[in-house]
Amino acid sequence: MLVALTGFMGSGKSTVGRLLSEALGCPFIDLDEAIVKKAGRSIPAIFEADGERGFRRLEKQVLEQTVAKYAENTAVLALGGGTVTVPGAVDLLQKNTLCIYLKASLETIQVRLEGEKQGRPLADDHLVERLSEREPLYEKAAHITLDTDGISPEDLVDEIIIDCL
Repeated sequence: MLVALTGFMGSGKSTVGRLLSEALGCPFIDLDEAIVKKAGRSIPAIFEADGERGFRRLEKQVLEQTVAKYAENTAVLALGGGTVTVPGAVDLLQKNTLCIYLKASLETIQVRLEGEKQGRPLADDHLVERLSEREPLYEKAAHITLDTDGISPEDLVDEIIIDCL
């Protein structure tokens, strides 16, 4: 089973994903890192050269390859914050993964992103708009929603293992 973690940037997908994969003894895949590896350049460089549209095309390819590769194996996948905006991604996640939405409030996201905007091309003044546009997509993709506000990554992992798996 492929456990996919979705949510806005700063919601804890990568942190929780690494800890969850360690606890389960299975591979961890960070979709953004897989994209960087495939492209041979950083996410900001991809955005600069190809724009968001080019990045999303590459993201869709890597997502489809990852889902196919781990269809029969246990693994944890941390999605990018905008993966759900890729046409077909929500259905792919719904049908082929256990998708968990790590939901964080705007205030929590802003605190977590403080000082981390470098390397995040879409961490700008449009956070409120992006979050409100994406929230329905996160909810549609997810089989389970977990609130991350005020909860440690370790406690979230325990909750996922005990209540979701």
